[in-house]
Amino acid sequence: MNANPSVRAAAVLVAIAAAIATNALAVALPLAGRDTAAVSDMYPVRFTPAGYVFGIWSVIYLGLVAFAVWQALPAQRSDPAVRRLDGPVLVGCVANAVWLVMWHNLWIPASLLVMLVLLGSLIATYTRLGTGVRPARSAGERWCARLPFSIYLGWISVATIANASIVLYHLGWRGAPLSEAAWAAIVLAVAAVLALVMARRHGDAAYGLVIAWAAYGIAVKQADAATVVYAAWATAAVALGAAVWAIAAASRSRSHAL
Repeated sequence: MNANPSVRAAAVLVAIAAAIATNALAVALPLAGRDTAAVSDMYPVRFTPAGYVFGIWSVIYLGLVAFAVWQALPAQRSDPAVRRLDGPVLVGCVANAVWLVMWHNLWIPASLLVMLVLLGSLIATYTRLGTGVRPARSAGERWCARLPFSIYLGWISVATIANASIVLYHLGWRGAPLSEAAWAAIVLAVAAVLALVMARRHGDAAYGLVIAWAAYGIAVKQADAATVVYAAWATAAVALGAAVWAIAAASRSRSHAL
């Protein structure tokens, strides 16, 4: 993108507003006559969390609004480092809206492809923000850019696993030779490892807290499957521990810098 920085900042602002509006309309209409959660309930996979866990979208959208405003302010508008985020953020906004269309119309396999695009855009945004690689350049970058996208990436990491599980269920696979509960436990272990890696390599507590929140919701939703419940609680404990460790490490680092 070689457009004027002010135009690019405005484009990001509009794209985020449009993505949030699309999500609101998907619930209000609802899109294709189906509720987002209702589509998920059509596929009883063991990785699905309790419905209230999806309330995290309110936090994500609040963070995106903060980012949209922050990146458009004069101090950031012409900042090359901020403008490097434009591409992946715009792709993510489009993917978010397109995924809703795919999901509500029951184009389940296609929805996974779009989800992967969204995940990729968030990884690119996260990488360009340099979380855990370099110190935040300002409080604004820390709270209005890094934190929102850590939360967003954490949730979409979980959502991608859930989406993939639903695609496999949609295609008729039920986990053979393992049980569905065993596979859920395995992917929960993967989620726990992700939380540990993000805490260790990037000092990212928010990512781990999102994993813990999702795992807690899975434990509640899948209460009839002991294997899943134990794995979910273990994942929540590991992810929460990773988050606490990241916060403590950051506090020690700041105290040494004084």
